[in-house]
Amino acid sequence: MKNQSLSQQTARRLYSLIAAEKRFAPGEKLPNELELSQEMGVSRATLREAIQALAVQGVLEVRRGRGTFVSRQVEEIDDFGFSALDQVKGRLRDLFELRAVFEPEVAALACRRASPEELADILVQGERTAAAIRAGEDRTQADRAFHAAIVRAAHNEFMARLLPVIDQAVETAVVTGDQGGRLAEHTLRDHALLMEFFQKRDPEGARHAMAIHMRHAMDEMGLEIDLLPAGPG
Repeated sequence: MKNQSLSQQTARRLYSLIAAEKRFAPGEKLPNELELSQEMGVSRATLREAIQALAVQGVLEVRRGRGTFVSRQVEEIDDFGFSALDQVKGRLRDLFELRAVFEPEVAALACRRASPEELADILVQGERTAAAIRAGEDRTQADRAFHAAIVRAAHNEFMARLLPVIDQAVETAVVTGDQGGRLAEHTLRDHALLMEFFQKRDPEGARHAMAIHMRHAMDEMGLEIDLLPAGPG
């Protein structure tokens, strides 16, 4: 295995264009994906991974429907920890690994414990997320509210304390893992399946639907996580 992947090398080169060569100024929009990938001699998929890494570092901002921009705070950060890109991805992996472990169980508990009002709120927030996706709008707040409603309905104080983890994971996935809109498509389908199981009060169905949703998010972010398969029953 090489010390650096092609996407990491591309991230370094793109960072150099911004910070060292001053090719792109703070607040400036980058060229479109096709043009920039051709200029850098890499595939569009590799460029997306590089942009994802830079967005996590705070170098770039991906604005859905508008493009990718250089952060206005780009000059306030030293080297953005490029020597630690693997560590950054490792932290993301740990974040989503934790979420993948506990959130399917939260969904199952919420199915059993949600009051009629809490169940209605889950479905409303799910529809808000779906509406935002269909309209091509930012779904971050609606997506956060959907998962938060599920956690609240589980009626477990310690699980509720993990809401900041969910918020961070949702925002990171939407901003950095949805370059081609594939995560939005997965979210639309996954949430619909989740809501179907909630309406049926089917805890096992909700558990497995949430596990599938977590896997889709991790796959789109390129996070290699080796989770044990769910046991029978």
